[in-house]
Amino acid sequence: MNVLPTNNMEDADRPRPAKCASARFIIPALVFFITGAAVSAVWFSPGGWHHAPRAEADANNPAGLTDATKAVLRHLDSPVEIRFYSLLDASSVPESVQAFAGRAEQLVAQYEQAAGDHVRVIRCDSLTNSSANAAQADGINAFNIEKGDACFLGIAVVCGGQRESLARLAPEWEQALEPDLTRAIVRAVTRAAEAKPGAQPLARTDTAALEAVKRAIPNLDTVSLEEGTKTLRDAGLAQFKRAADEMAARVKEAQQRFLEAQGNQSEAAQQAATEQLRKIQAEGTDKLKQIAQDAHAQIAALQQLKKTAP
Repeated sequence: MNVLPTNNMEDADRPRPAKCASARFIIPALVFFITGAAVSAVWFSPGGWHHAPRAEADANNPAGLTDATKAVLRHLDSPVEIRFYSLLDASSVPESVQAFAGRAEQLVAQYEQAAGDHVRVIRCDSLTNSSANAAQADGINAFNIEKGDACFLGIAVVCGGQRESLARLAPEWEQALEPDLTRAIVRAVTRAAEAKPGAQPLARTDTAALEAVKRAIPNLDTVSLEEGTKTLRDAGLAQFKRAADEMAARVKEAQQRFLEAQGNQSEAAQQAATEQLRKIQAEGTDKLKQIAQDAHAQIAALQQLKKTAP
């Protein structure tokens, strides 16, 4: 998408109505909005995380967080606690696993640094009975039992009393650690919001979502929760992309009308184009937000249906 050239807006020999200046800021804002919406689309699709660009590495940021993760952290509105368990018996755990545990700890530190006050990391790295009990209580799986003391390497994400656990971290899945952790944060925050006082069970209040799930997955009884969730996410992502593409096309048309009005020095036409851009932004924002809300509601409805199934 092309942004209006700055030199056209600031030509000293041409009258500059007040509406020109406002449009100069509205158009880039819409471009940034659509760019942000595209990043937000990865919430629907687990595969999207693996292709997100990483930040440049430096001494304080060894690997860098993906843009998708940083977008999630920027929009946190509830405090999140990340409990990192690295309870390893050095005599029986391979050095490769110990090195991986160190890199995993560096990763969670980046979350804390990027999110500021919204994320707090609790590190548990001393292998004692109490720490082992705490790890088990947080859903972390024991391993290496046949070789000595039970070991634990995992992460629990807690928000508003809701917990999501990465029960066993392993070096062979290192590339998936960041997307898995970020999705755990999203799930914990979402569940915490749904559990707030006053929230009603979806099964009783969102019949539209339940019906949408049944239409999207007609063979619901034979589909697993994981398969059904993927189907709903893929459908939501496709709808999200169509809406974003439609919005981009409308913005491009409005830009062209504005340039034509500017070339004709028509203040009325420029004002009309500016108002049209505002309308596109408002309608596009509402539509993309609704698509995201519908997708989350349908996934929650699917979970409810599977939970109550005989």
